[in-house]
Amino acid sequence: MGRHIGSIIDDSRLRGLSNEEAMRYSRHILLPEIGVKGQERLRAAKVLLVGAGGLGSPLALYLAAAGVGTIGIVDFDIVEASNLQRQIIHSTGGIGKAKAASAGERIKSLNPDVDVVEHMTRLTSRNALDIIQGYDVVADGTDNYPTRYLVNDACVLLGIPSVYGSVSRFEGQASVFHPKEGPCYRCLYPAPPPPGTVPACGEAGVMGVLPGVVGAIQAGEAIKLIVGSEGSLIGRLLYFDAWGMKFRELKLEKDPLCPICGENRSIHELIDYEQFCGLKPSGADEPIEALSPHELKARLDAGGPIQIIDIRAPQEQALAEFPGARALPPMQVAGHAGELDEGIDTVVLCSIGQRSIFAICALREAGYRGRLFNLAGGVNAWLRDIGEGKADNEGRS
Repeated sequence: MGRHIGSIIDDSRLRGLSNEEAMRYSRHILLPEIGVKGQERLRAAKVLLVGAGGLGSPLALYLAAAGVGTIGIVDFDIVEASNLQRQIIHSTGGIGKAKAASAGERIKSLNPDVDVVEHMTRLTSRNALDIIQGYDVVADGTDNYPTRYLVNDACVLLGIPSVYGSVSRFEGQASVFHPKEGPCYRCLYPAPPPPGTVPACGEAGVMGVLPGVVGAIQAGEAIKLIVGSEGSLIGRLLYFDAWGMKFRELKLEKDPLCPICGENRSIHELIDYEQFCGLKPSGADEPIEALSPHELKARLDAGGPIQIIDIRAPQEQALAEFPGARALPPMQVAGHAGELDEGIDTVVLCSIGQRSIFAICALREAGYRGRLFNLAGGVNAWLRDIGEGKADNEGRS
């Protein structure tokens, strides 16, 4: 079972349960591992969810159902139709609503006794410490490396445990990083992968039930931290293959050379995480111009010459074609720079407008001097704002 980890909730914060609470949480109270005192700890606990998406949905619902007293939600995004395949806390009627507000409403409808704190903002190095301090546990439901490293570093600096989860396609991971008890995220992943090598969910896809499984595991680990337990995922990485229906486990060790939690740490404050993750490429020193879907549509309707380069993978293009665009793999874009007409404006697009930035930088570094634009938000934004069947660029390049 592993060593026992005591509760992170001090007994001075506890108060007795009402008759209504005792009835509501009776199935918890029957468990000797939780009992009345454990339920009181859950009610006293404050848990911050970073992200109200695929992982944040089951996290929020199960923590609210379990009686966690305060649930904070950090999310600056809005609900879109493509979210509903896996983000079960939201509904069709909530499309266009802020995710934090949508999730908050659902939590209150499930358990009115939960205090919901909505942080409708992007978590950054400037606000992370202010937002996270005061919470007992942070549950990381993010889908990008800069925010994962930011959450980890902020939690280590504040001495707060974080419950980690990630999903892609059919595979998920979960662990618990407790600065006082075991390794942190940097011990597991000292450096992020090269930019563009790991596609985001909006580019690679994800099986809808996968974040439900991983998010439920995260919720379970948060509850165990609050009530105290054996068998925590501290020092262990749980790997789940939903398609093969297999679980594997990897033992994690604290890295004595870790720059944030090691013996001679070099990180003492939050840093620029986009730069750390290589998301500020050298070729981006010159500002990259962007066109919104409506601006690109207006230019196409005007009939002027324009070149469009589509760097999406074949399966992405099959999902949503962009007629008239020239398909080039991102790693080959620079090699084709000499084939492009520098006298014609060029628009580079991908699914969400991130990989296209690196393709533009690669073209600049290859010596291309024509005017380059990024399609802001990528093809996903085009489909959302313009709709299918309107990307008619035939014969205009």
